Order: sequence, then C-alpha cells, then structure tokens
Amino acid sequence: MQAGSDWQPTASTGALKLRATLLARIRAFFTQPNVLEVDTPALSVAGATDPALHSFRTETHGPAPAGGSSLYLQTSPEFPMKRLLAAGAGSIYQLCKVFRDGEAGRYHNPEFTLLEWYRTGYDHFDLMDEVEVLLREVLADVAPIASVDHWTYRDLFLEAAGVDPLTDSVAALEAALLCRGISPPAGLAADDRDAWLDLLLTHVVEPAMGQGLVFIRDYPASQAALARLRPGNPPVAARFEVYLDGVELANGFYELADAGEQRSRFERDNVRRERQGEAVVDVDERLLAAMTVGLPDCAGVALGVDRLVMAAGRYDHIADVICLLYTSDAADDFD
Repeated sequence: MQAGSDWQPTASTGALKLRATLLARIRAFFTQPNVLEVDTPALSVAGATDPALHSFRTETHGPAPAGGSSLYLQTSPEFPMKRLLAAGAGSIYQLCKVFRDGEAGRYHNPEFTLLEWYRTGYDHFDLMDEVEVLLREVLADVAPIASVDHWTYRDLFLEAAGVDPLTDSVAALEAALLCRGISPPAGLAADDRDAWLDLLLTHVVEPAMGQGLVFIRDYPASQAALARLRPGNPPVAARFEVYLDGVELANGFYELADAGEQRSRFERDNVRRERQGEAVVDVDERLLAAMTVGLPDCAGVALGVDRLVMAAGRYDHIADVICLLYTSDAADDFD
C-alpha cells in the first residue's frame, strides 16, 4: 500500500459479504439442535499454559477486583466455556475474537475469529460427524465438499512419511526428513519428540493430503492437551483435527474431566515453557475448581472462521478475508 492509504480495508466487499453469509449459516445451524450461543470475556486472570501458544498480556490499574494485576487476552474461549458447562449450561457455542502473540502469516493473524462449541453427551466420534454436517451445510453452494477421508494419526504418518509416529525413534523421524531434503532447524532438541513430529506433519504429511475434507484422530498421548486418553498400546489422545484442502481448520477433543490430571498437565506445560526460556503462565484455578465440581461428559471443537472463509472463496491470504490488519503493509508484512 502507498503511504497514507493504509486506512483502507484489506478484504474486498465480496469477501465481507461471503463472510457475513457464512456467519449467518453457522448461527442458523446451531438453532436446529438448540445449542445455546454464549459470550464469554476476552480478558482473564489466567492464560494458556500450552508451550505452543503465546498469550498477550495487559495491565489493569484498578479499581478492584483486579486492580494493579496482569490480565491475559484469550487464546481460546475454552476455559470460560467449560465453567459454563460445569454450571449446567448444556450444549453451547460461541463466535468470538481470540488473540495469539507471535502468529502471523498466510493463514495466521494475531487476532482472528474462532467458532468453538461443546456438545454434552458426545464423544469425539459424534463431534466429527457433526463437524462434517456443519461444513457441508455452510459450504453447500459456495464450495461443496468433494470428498471426506478419515485417518488415524499413526496410519497417516505411515502412509505419507513411512514412519510410525507412536513408536519410531527420533533418529528415524530425522531420517525421514533428511531423505526428502528437509533439514531440521538448528537447536531442535533430540528429546523433543513432538517437535520432530510437528516438523514431519507440516513438511511431509500435510502436503500429501490433497483436496477435500480430512479428519485425523488418535494423536500421541503427549499431544493430548485437554483431551482424554484412550487405552491402548501405546495409549492415544481422544483428539481430532480437521483439514480442508490441506489446510488445518479445526481441533477437537473428547474433553478431559479429571481436574487432578488437568492440573498435572498445566504444571508440565509450565516446566516445558521454563525449559524453553518462555514465561511461566498462571494456571486457571477457576477452571480447575469447576472441573472439581464436575464437567459433564462432552466433546468440544474450535474452528477457524477466517480459514473457512478463505476456503469458501478460494482466497490465498488471510488478509483477503479480514477487514483490517494491524500493519500498514499487511499483505507484504504477513508472510
């Protein structure tokens, strides 16, 4: 953009109309099963401990109750929505802005729109079925889904990369990268197995997915985050991700309901953050208190709305579907 013209939106009027249409269809979809739309705060006294997520922090200067303390902008509405679930709200959904520091690129923006919903009485298999139905309805006449594939994480890695992600050594993962001419970044720790798997996923597995809707389930137990574990040898996470035309679109869990296990995972996250030189994040004690009272049996999923609009309109960059970005030369700076 020329100097003095950076007030102009980066999205076209056509993209904004498409976005409005998809949002209206999403809300219409959730009126059918009587899922309650909720609106939770964007600010919290606790952030995300996940080492892969970086929360924005801000200071409040009073008055009480949070005077003089740090607050985090939500990376997801998951924690407050689970408090609503524990309070008896039943199945709920939310369309909201979320914020993640350090994320900028073709498919990333520090502020973006998320659709998140929770279905009581569902497991992750039930929720995968509902995700497919929603996407078929929302995209029906703009970008119909041509095909649907279901893979386990293990089978997809075996097919695309020739390695077993649950049992093969880091040396085998590295060899699978090197034989394809992919050099791991300097400083990638040999004991950080999940980082090696992520590298294979983004550089080998994702490019092999092709077009259509792809569901991946049964992630390694070390990548369970807030999901239950399914017994097996080895056990796997009751987690799934959804890809549309090779782009990650959604992440879902059969939700962990054990407050003690969740606390242990938060603490392990912070140990890893400290080891990586990152700031330790305050644990959400209110979430843990709600889980102690009792989280209903449920499954939840978060879906990136901006990426959905990109897919529906065949847009190449997230700047094409968001009204205004932060930088004056957004299309060039966000690569």
